[in-house]
Amino acid sequence: MASLDIPGVEDSDETGLSAPVCRTVTPEGDVLLLVPGGSAAARAAAHAQDDDLPAVMEITDVAPVSVPHRIRGRAWVAGWLTPVRNEQRARAAMLLAERHPVGELLGIDEALAPDPAPGLYGRPAWMLLRLEVGEGAVDDLWGAESFEPEEFAAAAPDPLVAHEAELLQHLHTAHAEQVRGLCALLGERGEVCGLRDRAVPVGLDRFGLRVRFVRGSGGRPRGDGSTDGDRRTFDARFDFPEPVRDIVELRRAMHVLFEAAAS
Repeated sequence: MASLDIPGVEDSDETGLSAPVCRTVTPEGDVLLLVPGGSAAARAAAHAQDDDLPAVMEITDVAPVSVPHRIRGRAWVAGWLTPVRNEQRARAAMLLAERHPVGELLGIDEALAPDPAPGLYGRPAWMLLRLEVGEGAVDDLWGAESFEPEEFAAAAPDPLVAHEAELLQHLHTAHAEQVRGLCALLGERGEVCGLRDRAVPVGLDRFGLRVRFVRGSGGRPRGDGSTDGDRRTFDARFDFPEPVRDIVELRRAMHVLFEAAAS
């Protein structure tokens, strides 16, 4: 979930049209954004022409499973916003379409045209914007840290990122008891895990699995499966023997974890 903040520019549309419909990163480290042509971001970028338009994109990472404290982290990318124009538009649109297969339904197909078709009030229905990164920061389950544009450009996506939500939901529904059994690997801390506790997988990457243990001591059940009695949560990280590169290696790594917990 991402949103754009442009100093001095307010989005009067209650639908939040400054939120990009889809986004991706170029090999050079710029962020490409597809936004509605009538959004505050599109209007401000078009009005600025060649002037630098400072902007901040905030990304909120929400766990794809129901769990207390569901926001896993936030990231901020600050830089300068400009419209993608002329021959650059086709290259940018193709890159977005490559990363987002449903993109043509969201305006990428229009962006590939030599002259974007006008929408409401004579504006293009969609606009491609480029955010040149100046600085950024991340605050998530692993800690808080800032980064430079060179680090951002050099970063590569985790090989499991496209499948993480589906994999976490599968672990939660089909392997709940095995995930809960990972408590046996916590050493002395494992003693706090009881019969009424829940274990929810909240993060998965090439290095390991993060599980949130939710303690409950009775009381009336809540919608998320916890109770209104005493409750305490803590996260535990279970590292794989070595980083995984694909789903096949992930299955093997998870099998090793579950076997170790059961032995």
